[in-house]
Amino acid sequence: MSIEYLTILIFGTMVFFLFMGLPVAFSCGVTGIIFTAIIQGPSAVNIVPTRIFGLMVNYLLDAIPLFILMANILERSGIIEDIYHMVYNWLGWLKGGLATATVAACTMMAAMAGVVGATEVTMGLIALPQMLNRKYDKYIALGCILGGGTLGILIPPSVMLIVYGMVDNCSIGQLYAGAFLPGFLLAGLFIAYITIRCYINPKLGPPVPKEERLDWLGLFKVLTPIIPAALLIFLVLGTIIVGIAAPTEAAGVGCLGAYLIAIFKGRMSWKSLVLAAENTIKASAMVFWSLFGANIFIALYIMVGGGDFVSGLLLGTGLSPWTVIWIMMLILIFLGMFIDWVGIIMLTVPLFGPIIRQLGFDPIWFGVLFAVNMQIAFLSPPFGFSLFYLKSVAPPEISTVDVWKSAAPFLALQFIGLVVCMYFPDIILAGPKYFFRGVQ
Repeated sequence: MSIEYLTILIFGTMVFFLFMGLPVAFSCGVTGIIFTAIIQGPSAVNIVPTRIFGLMVNYLLDAIPLFILMANILERSGIIEDIYHMVYNWLGWLKGGLATATVAACTMMAAMAGVVGATEVTMGLIALPQMLNRKYDKYIALGCILGGGTLGILIPPSVMLIVYGMVDNCSIGQLYAGAFLPGFLLAGLFIAYITIRCYINPKLGPPVPKEERLDWLGLFKVLTPIIPAALLIFLVLGTIIVGIAAPTEAAGVGCLGAYLIAIFKGRMSWKSLVLAAENTIKASAMVFWSLFGANIFIALYIMVGGGDFVSGLLLGTGLSPWTVIWIMMLILIFLGMFIDWVGIIMLTVPLFGPIIRQLGFDPIWFGVLFAVNMQIAFLSPPFGFSLFYLKSVAPPEISTVDVWKSAAPFLALQFIGLVVCMYFPDIILAGPKYFFRGVQ
């Protein structure tokens, strides 16, 4: 059978299993096993444990549960509330100040946790009631949490960039160094949008009343959360970027730092630690099963010639390199509406990575673009994870449609950020060039 028909049949079977309600991990894994047995014979299925074991012994994957555990401990430590309270007091006097403070707090939390769920849920519980009680426009209130919360997938220590670096054989340290400026660019776009809209129409985000504002002494007193946050960020990111520690080692240090912060604040009971561990096991299991299933699937597809087929399809048609990049970006945006980021990485990066190198683009640049693109996926209806995270903690009067509508302008801002990073690559490559001197 030709590779064209095999492609339709293999991907069609996977989509069928997805519509039947199977998770991505099992849809990919079952499809891979079935077609491996059909094409290569039943004995070829013996290669499946080898593929899985090859992932299991990759020490870089140890960083994933460690970073997730760190995020879960921080969520229970109360430091997110402290950071929000600090930024809220410093920026609350501005029109739209609470929404701006929410984005700023999400940005700081992203630089400590590296996951989206903890930030979305916590800010939904803390910041959303504050803004709604102060008569903020509900779409501004919801949107700033959605947009700010997704920064966790881009700003280091992003768990997604660890998986990407492992699959594409990229330096995780360079990916981290390249992700900082795009993350801050997006945060700046969100803040600019909120500020402009609220100054044009102050009713969308009224400032905190004068009688509730702190004096200068009070403002400096609420700066104390900066100290443990800055220490934790340096322990995790600083050690990776300057080459003192590998991501796995830095993740372990980060867990210890988060635990010490929680103990110092008196918020870490045995029950809290057990709950953090349970949530870590559940989230890590989801990531690892997706890795295993998608790895089986993509191994089958490459084995039957899928890699050469996709490469020929994109490179053999005479399309310009930038047209190929745009096609890849649009494919990723489409997949992000239906599949989680782990599945997308495992299904596309083994195919796209070699093409990017053939076209002469920098793999670090594309890896960070991929992460920016996945932010769009997290906000894209109908299955964007951030939409469900926030809806789960929003008041009953907030409908799913309200959450979707509030995401629209922030999706547009993320797309603008993606385009800016595409056509101004130094926004991404400045960090790796400075810290590693090896990226051309």
